[in-house]
Amino acid sequence: MSLTVAVQMDPLAGINIAGDSTFALMLSAQARGHRLFHYAPEDLNQSGDRVWTQARPVTVQRVVGDHFAFGDAVSLDLGEQADVVLMRQDPPFDLGYITATHLLERISDRTLVVNDPASVRNAPEKLFVLDYQRFMPPTLITRSVDEARKFLNEHGSIVVKPLHGNGGKAIFKIDADAQNLSSLIEVFNTAYREPHMVQAFLSAVAKGDKRIVLVDGEVAGAVNRLPGAGEIRSNLAVGGTAAKTELTDKEREICAALGPELKRRGLIFVGIDVIGGEWLTEINVTSPTGIVAIEKFDGTDVAGMIWDAIEARVAER
Repeated sequence: MSLTVAVQMDPLAGINIAGDSTFALMLSAQARGHRLFHYAPEDLNQSGDRVWTQARPVTVQRVVGDHFAFGDAVSLDLGEQADVVLMRQDPPFDLGYITATHLLERISDRTLVVNDPASVRNAPEKLFVLDYQRFMPPTLITRSVDEARKFLNEHGSIVVKPLHGNGGKAIFKIDADAQNLSSLIEVFNTAYREPHMVQAFLSAVAKGDKRIVLVDGEVAGAVNRLPGAGEIRSNLAVGGTAAKTELTDKEREICAALGPELKRRGLIFVGIDVIGGEWLTEINVTSPTGIVAIEKFDGTDVAGMIWDAIEARVAER
């Protein structure tokens, strides 16, 4: 089965091919004989029942500094000329991102969009996870300094982070003395219109923050991300390091609880984050990562598993 695949993502020139999950997916698709096109989300157009974009055919190779080659741009009708759209631009999950999901939803009855755009829109990382609070650390969603202070008094140390942040950016630990709590909430309230996420600090993060990848609701693999020196954040994008890992019984329970709902929603490629082997903190559906590290440690072809799931879904349509 040869597919036409349109990849909606950030500029290819700026990616780190050593660890980029989208690049790994493109390499895998190309190896299967699928034809790739690249376009940016801001290039989407819609009129009537048509959604189209200026897209460029692209070939990729794992050569640093020479990892892609574009053909001439064409007008690509995503509802008629593409079999699959990979929605893989990085957050922020802002109005531009949300608008792209609305436009792609209009062609999702004709073209498979991965992940499903309506489900992505309705399942932002730090809100969808609230459906599974029985697996989460104590969590508060608020803009209130007073409520944050009460929560701190109850739990001793807390972490404050943007509700729609990504990549470990703007995550702050506040200890029991509450120094800078008021100032931090004031800054967050100025920077963001939405509430913020406040969670009890988990000292187990020193032993890592596990990224578990699920493909069409099934566990594909996991990697443990260890914080750098002097850090509480373990995201690889902010200096964390990856290590081989196995799933705990609790993590398998979490995955079993999430899997059927992820599959039902058309969330084919999902990365969940678990601290201490038991505390679920995020369900990443917008542009999850981690498949390159998993393959490095386990030899698991997660990109191939994702394409197996995509091809099966296309065949069913």
